Amino acid sequence: MTDTILDLKGLKCPLPVLKTRKAMKTLAPGARITVLTTDPMASIDIPHFCNEAGHTLVEANREGDNGRFVIEKAAS
Repeated sequence: MTDTILDLKGLKCPLPVLKTRKAMKTLAPGARITVLTTDPMASIDIPHFCNEAGHTLVEANREGDNGRFVIEKAAS
C-alpha cells in the first residue's frame, strides 16, 4: 500500500530525482511513495537512484508522457 503520492509532473531532470530523494528522507523505513512524472529521463534516473540508495523499486510504469514509480524505503 502506498503511503504518499509525490506529483512531479512538469518538472525536468534532475528535479524529479532530487525531490524524490528529499521526500524519501521524511519516510519511515518500509514506507512506500508513489512518484508521478512526465520527464522521460525519470525512467532512467529513478531506478538508478533506488539502486544507489538501496530502496526497492516496487513498480515502474510509463504510459505516453506519464511515469508512475512506486518506491519502498530501505530499512536503513
